[in-house]
Amino acid sequence: MYAIFRALGKQFRAEKGKTLRLPLMNAAAGSKVTFDEVLLSSNGETIKAGAPLVQGASVEAEVVGEGKEPKIYVFKFKRRKNYRRKTGHRQKYTEVRITDLKLG
Repeated sequence: MYAIFRALGKQFRAEKGKTLRLPLMNAAAGSKVTFDEVLLSSNGETIKAGAPLVQGASVEAEVVGEGKEPKIYVFKFKRRKNYRRKTGHRQKYTEVRITDLKLG
């Protein structure tokens, strides 16, 4: 049993009990979150594809916490011009655990 849903501009595959890393959202740890934009759902035998969304389907999750991805370094330079720039970036994420799937 799984569902593919859209949240925060990206698509994710949800299964009950699975932990996902979503882009940072305004939600406290321990709070419940519901995602209503389900694009596709499957119960193991049949697959329901939405046009564009599956009617009555939703994904419920519990926020586990927040964190940061490993650092990514960006280095720019131009040869013979004494131009060098080194910057780093750490993307923040919210970790959620899927508690329930309503397939509609």
